Amino acid sequence: MLGGLARRMVAAVGILLVVALAVPAAAARDKHTSPRSRKALTATTTPGTRDYEPYRGLGVWVDAYDYSAPFQDPLGEPPPVTPDSVADMAQLGAHTLYLQAAKADARSPGPLVDDKLVGQFLARAHARGLKVVAWYLPLYGDVEADFAHIKALFDFRAGPRKRDKFDAIALDVEWTTDVPDVAERNNRAVSLFERTRALVGERMAIGAIIYPPTQLEVLNQALWPAFPYTRVGEWADVWMPMAYFTFRSGELRGADTYTLDSVRRLRNNLGDQHAIVHPIGGIADLMKTSDYRAFVRSAQQLGAIGWSVYDYNTTATSAWPQLRAGTFSRATK
Repeated sequence: MLGGLARRMVAAVGILLVVALAVPAAAARDKHTSPRSRKALTATTTPGTRDYEPYRGLGVWVDAYDYSAPFQDPLGEPPPVTPDSVADMAQLGAHTLYLQAAKADARSPGPLVDDKLVGQFLARAHARGLKVVAWYLPLYGDVEADFAHIKALFDFRAGPRKRDKFDAIALDVEWTTDVPDVAERNNRAVSLFERTRALVGERMAIGAIIYPPTQLEVLNQALWPAFPYTRVGEWADVWMPMAYFTFRSGELRGADTYTLDSVRRLRNNLGDQHAIVHPIGGIADLMKTSDYRAFVRSAQQLGAIGWSVYDYNTTATSAWPQLRAGTFSRATK
């Protein structure tokens, strides 16, 4: 979910690096079992208490580079997405706005990217009947700083009476630079999910935005080896693989092939063929009409709870009828 050209460059590296990296020691250390197992979690949770509604149906993605002036390149360019855009999102048929409301970056030194703008997005979305999921990209170098951003998202209130709050929180698990040791990075990532669960309680569904397993296992085994799927699964509820088939070539360029393979591998890794998924396709401005059709069809075939492409600002007007055509699964976990 990186922004602008940098976001594309980082993802594109995955095409070029088809390198196998042997990490037996890291893999062995990653077999650590969370002190609170899924069985224990289920025992303290009444079935059906999770609120999956924010992840259902068609979603739209907005990152800091879209709406915050300090992130514009070159500086001085007006942000392409504003709170006024929410009316368009609703009219286009979106069910949920996925908003990068916090970012660990010197250009947004506070807990949130921009309190005023974030509040306007949140209040207007709710007024239009949209759900809002706040997402955050942890860097893992300073876990306490990462958690402070997450807590700020949970505590944030907007609207005239300060009654509007985020409907859910999703963590974007893709940053590898600050903690190169795989086992340590895994531990920090899992710890953040565990602490987020303790923070938000049992009702809010937590999203896990992840590299698709096809990328990690087939295209670039050096990117994030021994990814801790089952450990993250102790705390996360909805899996959101970034199935960016537009960066692929050959057979994997197919929106259906890449999406289906990514989710099937994910479910196999989790040992759960009914894991709740919301695949993210894209990048939108590199997609063809046939890509949109194939992507949405694949999401339906997988029984996905929802679907989306990255991102709202780059989605062609002609694509929305295709995106609206899908139906979603009703999760019961």
